[in-house]
Amino acid sequence: MFLTIPTIMTWTRIVAIPLIVGIFYLPDSVATMPGKNLVATVLFVLFAATDWLDGYLARKLKQTSSFGAFLDPVADKFLVCASLLILVHLNRADVFVGLIIIGREIAISALREWMAQIGASKSVAVHMIGKLKTVGQMVAIPFLLFDGILFGVVDTRVWGTWLIWIAAVLTIWSMVYYLQKAVPEIRARVK
Repeated sequence: MFLTIPTIMTWTRIVAIPLIVGIFYLPDSVATMPGKNLVATVLFVLFAATDWLDGYLARKLKQTSSFGAFLDPVADKFLVCASLLILVHLNRADVFVGLIIIGREIAISALREWMAQIGASKSVAVHMIGKLKTVGQMVAIPFLLFDGILFGVVDTRVWGTWLIWIAAVLTIWSMVYYLQKAVPEIRARVK
């Protein structure tokens, strides 16, 4: 099921990456920084929303597939990692936050792949801590992309910085959780 509606929506998250990144490389004569920030924020929010929507539609339309289950987290990770790299480049996110979040994504993806190969993928299934980490990232990133005062009250840089650090802490916590779940399976099969 390579081209179902949910899978196409997942592909849009991957296609969104050069759009979001490219906005910040437009010359200032084309778009001002506040304009770039707003467009990037709106695009990120729209495409991030497809993460929930594609899963919902896949279940509702009975179009779930192993390819979709593979592609969905890959698209999420690409979108988050590319956005984080832009934020680090723009000095809106600390490089350590980027390293923590991107490093965890690589490590846990590799762990999940290995656990699937040894038939123990259920031991590293998505947990609530991982979901909270994702929510933290998906709120922090648009705040940091916007980088301004929202509704005349909310300083999105301040809130985004707090939220991205909270997401980084949850990232470490979730990585430790998944590693703790995996270690008994690894020990049992490596002997």
